[in-house]
Amino acid sequence: MADTSVRIDGNTLRLPGGVTVRFIRTLRLPETGTHPLPPGLGEFPVRRVADHADRVPEAMRARGGVMLPVYLREAMWLNFAGTAEPAALQVGVGKVCAVSGRPWSDGLSRDPQNYVVLPRQPWLDGINSGTGTVRQFVAVPLGMGATVEGQVTGEEVWGGVQLRAFPLNDEELATWRAVERRRLERTRFAAPPPYGAPMPGGPMAAPGGFGAPMPVAAPPATGGHGVPMPMAAPPAPGSPPPAPGAAPAAGAAPASPRRAPAAMGLGVGGSMRQEVYEDDRPLTHWSSRPAGRVFVHLVTPPEWHRITGEAPPPSPVDRAAYTRAGLPWFDYYDQDAEDLRAPDALQAVKPVGDWLGDDHEPWQPPAPGQVRPLRDAPGRPVEDGDW
Repeated sequence: MADTSVRIDGNTLRLPGGVTVRFIRTLRLPETGTHPLPPGLGEFPVRRVADHADRVPEAMRARGGVMLPVYLREAMWLNFAGTAEPAALQVGVGKVCAVSGRPWSDGLSRDPQNYVVLPRQPWLDGINSGTGTVRQFVAVPLGMGATVEGQVTGEEVWGGVQLRAFPLNDEELATWRAVERRRLERTRFAAPPPYGAPMPGGPMAAPGGFGAPMPVAAPPATGGHGVPMPMAAPPAPGSPPPAPGAAPAAGAAPASPRRAPAAMGLGVGGSMRQEVYEDDRPLTHWSSRPAGRVFVHLVTPPEWHRITGEAPPPSPVDRAAYTRAGLPWFDYYDQDAEDLRAPDALQAVKPVGDWLGDDHEPWQPPAPGQVRPLRDAPGRPVEDGDW
């Protein structure tokens, strides 16, 4: 019997069939214009809900899965580097498909396509919003109508992120593995690449590529003339803030009565140049049954501290400081792939600024030299629940 367990390896989610997903912190883009891909600024920490069953809200415990902390208006993207074999991955935001704009479906569809194809799709930074563009994932609370879920369905019930992976069917997977074995055998006898050339595995294998955590502490991050930029996380209500990276104090997260979750979902921010690739396989090549699925809960930093006893990550890095430091942005294009048409439902989604007001942080566009073109297990199983 195939293992359908989802596991956490560090902060990486490993779904059956070899799918790996990491949630990456990043800079939030302005909501006007179209921009290069923002950099990765480290991983969000991910924890199993079941490990904190006595502290999480009842609804979260019932849905199972994992959780991660996110600040209001913080941006993220999903990194699929390390996915070993072909897979079709459904990505839901509040149980609305981030690719098709349709309600969450138990099966794969091609009209419209409701999944991304791995490993061809190396990452997903937002919802499919136009020709060659996506709109950035940005965290907002439920109840305002600002989430993709609220704008598409008229309700905000689920929040979070939902993932479901489908492998190739048995026949196609056996064929793919045989071809891959022959390719690897040929590679073994080929001349080694010159020193400094990209290694097999794509752009993610090279240090400092799109998705590699950048040295956030290295640049001169200032909030004005000689004033250090505030990097510490805000305190939990009624308590002093923990030092970033410090071990939780004894009794920092005492068991307390479960309460309604400070539920967060994903709205959209600025537009960036990124394609969502069309599947070039027939739908029949994929298994009719998913290999595994997981519900990813988004919680506020105070809730994270209350539930886990861990200090949340420091607040997001200031965009102007990042640009002043000369750190890179990225452009990626695959000339052999076809971009999916954006569905009307997702093109109509309005950015979170329409609900939360204008972003008063000044925007500093990257200099031309900062934009880099990019060429073409472990742990106990995550407990699933009812969703």
